[in-house]
Amino acid sequence: MILLSKTEILVVDDLRDNLRLLSNLLREQGYEVRTAINGTMALRSAQSEPPALILLDINMPDIDGYEVCRQLKASEETRNIPIIFISALDDALDKVKAFQVGGVDYITKPFRVEEMLIRIETQLKVQRFTQTLEQQVEQRTGELSQALHHLQQAQIQLVQQEKLSALGNLVAGVAHEINNPIGFIAGNLNEAQQRVQELMEHLNLYRHHAPEGDIANHAEEIDLDYLLEDLPNMIDSMKMGCDRLKNISTSLRTFSRADQDYKVPFNIHQGIDSTILILKHRLKANEQHPAIEVITNYGNLPQIECFPGQLNQVFMNILANAIDALDESNT
Repeated sequence: MILLSKTEILVVDDLRDNLRLLSNLLREQGYEVRTAINGTMALRSAQSEPPALILLDINMPDIDGYEVCRQLKASEETRNIPIIFISALDDALDKVKAFQVGGVDYITKPFRVEEMLIRIETQLKVQRFTQTLEQQVEQRTGELSQALHHLQQAQIQLVQQEKLSALGNLVAGVAHEINNPIGFIAGNLNEAQQRVQELMEHLNLYRHHAPEGDIANHAEEIDLDYLLEDLPNMIDSMKMGCDRLKNISTSLRTFSRADQDYKVPFNIHQGIDSTILILKHRLKANEQHPAIEVITNYGNLPQIECFPGQLNQVFMNILANAIDALDESNT
């Protein structure tokens, strides 16, 4: 009975004749053998380099076999080593105790050589099978963990895409809804500016023909000259505000374009401009950084076939990361 591969066995016995006999028998079968003549040496040897199996005597002068087994089973490094007790003790209680402390088998001296070798080989096969099974379980667990991680990442990505899609639809809807009243206000401001100019001309004409009396006193009381000078500026400011709201609305609609199932022509310059406008509040000076100037120097690029919503999100991430980097560099 020759083993296909060498396996190391630790033989522990305080009688050197027994050590010599067991060692020779095992080496003839192709096993590698280490020996220990007491419990202390056995513990030190097993802990420094765990063997595949231990043949352990019970009655030893310093530490008996039960205590050696108990300490080996208490250690993470040696708890899985199969331990076969080999002893002259033949009482049932001794055998029960051997199994209670962690032994896997019990051989009574004097032993039959063939029986002992078969028991050793059986325990080694069980050990190899157990190790193979544990490796397969560990490998499978790792594969399942990796698959679960990928599934969670895919789920997060899908949820993020759904959120972005919902947010894009919401922003596009809001931009569309505010566009109509902005257009109404802007159109009326143009008309109001013309009417105010006509009223100012009429008022100046009236002041010219009635320079005295209550009208003149009231004009001085309300500082009419300042009002006539400031009113056009107020209307111009309102027109500028409307124009800015129009630009923001247009940028929001450009940025939040919902992607179709197919690519569509898109002006990437408009996408970048809309992203910069949305991030404009982060470009202003604050405690982390001075005002950030974004210089746009576009080439003459035609429209490209793409998914505009995803491309705009890329522009958003790049610019936001750049602003974050500037914040961190100034802290």
